[in-house]
Amino acid sequence: MTKRFLIGLIAALCAMAVPTGAQGMTPPDALAKSVTDEVLAVLRTDRDIQAGNQKKVVDLVEKKVLPHFNFVRMTQLAVGRHWREASPEQQKKLVGEFRMLLVQTYAATFTAYKDQVIEYRPLRSQPGDTEVVVKSQIQQPGGRPITVDYRMHRLDSGWKVYDVVVGELSLVQNYRGSFETEGRKGGIDGLIKTLADKNRQLSTMQAAADKK
Repeated sequence: MTKRFLIGLIAALCAMAVPTGAQGMTPPDALAKSVTDEVLAVLRTDRDIQAGNQKKVVDLVEKKVLPHFNFVRMTQLAVGRHWREASPEQQKKLVGEFRMLLVQTYAATFTAYKDQVIEYRPLRSQPGDTEVVVKSQIQQPGGRPITVDYRMHRLDSGWKVYDVVVGELSLVQNYRGSFETEGRKGGIDGLIKTLADKNRQLSTMQAAADKK
């Protein structure tokens, strides 16, 4: 997974860290834009995060970011045809493990996100649309811009992200190939075990890093 993709995904995570207003549903582009600066300010100024405190990063992601992602749909798309073969209990486990994998994989990269600037494109949508793409571009000091698209759909609870496309690389498609391979080899239970093993490995690495 390239550094450009990681930076782009971090930007997407930051952009989604805004609550839906109590008086109505926040438009998708406003959802992506309104508190990006606030979240980036935390990443840039929090000394614990800058020092590599992964627990604090994970807490930030859990509280401010994840509520705005539809992990059920993301997992369904990533797992592909194997999703239909899974029982409701297996589907629940897949969603939980995939969610944890994303949090642990990308939390470690947040400390590198400091000087990038996010610019948003005008939203192209029609009244009544239930799916939109919010387009943005990350300006990097001394580097090429990175395009980031947020694929979002509208639920009763508000707009939710179900995929992030960095450059031409989709987050969902990035995992779908490996999930397909694991599903063919070990079935649904094998895929769940692979994800759980990977999460345990990442948790162990994080715990070791926090002790240093």
